[in-house]
Amino acid sequence: MPAETHIERGPLDRQAVFELIRDQLADILETEPGRITEGSSFAEDLDADSLALIELVEALEEELGERSVGFRIDDEDLEELRTVRDAVDYVVAKLGES
Repeated sequence: MPAETHIERGPLDRQAVFELIRDQLADILETEPGRITEGSSFAEDLDADSLALIELVEALEEELGERSVGFRIDDEDLEELRTVRDAVDYVVAKLGES
């Protein structure tokens, strides 16, 4: 799904957050989006290194910063995100705070 589909400005539900993260990760890791599930571990299942995760954070901050002013993923929080589900939960919670 092209990134342009995420441009609508309504609130993001959990599924939309997952799709955004999945699509960004698929681009960064040059893999099929269907290979990425919520249960996927960044390191073990997707072979995502720390650079790939930093790229993901930057992409999410750019995309979500347009919807939620000042959306940021703190560096110390990044260490806690081990799976796609962790990232989805984190983003949904952060968006709920704004």
